[in-house]
Amino acid sequence: MSTPGVTSNEVWPLWEVFVRGSRGMSHVHVGSLHAPDATMAVRNARDLYTRRNEGVSIWVTPADAITTSDPDAKGAFFESPAGKNYRHAIYYTRSEGVKHL
Repeated sequence: MSTPGVTSNEVWPLWEVFVRGSRGMSHVHVGSLHAPDATMAVRNARDLYTRRNEGVSIWVTPADAITTSDPDAKGAFFESPAGKNYRHAIYYTRSEGVKHL
């Protein structure tokens, strides 16, 4: 049985799936899947990644829409620039007499 409008040589796009386990938590990447469109991607993600009621919300996004940093350049990319220590909390000292800091 074939799906209307889909040829046997057509490759469905890759979708990245994010699931939120319960309210108040963040969505977490759980995997990838192929689907012809966003609606089917959500349905397939539900069937594949939340079979035991683990989720309350599913996000899907086309994999080609995601831009990432280069893992090999993590040192240069994530290090703080020289002379900008003020961006870190350890740069500051607690003032005497100021409560709740």
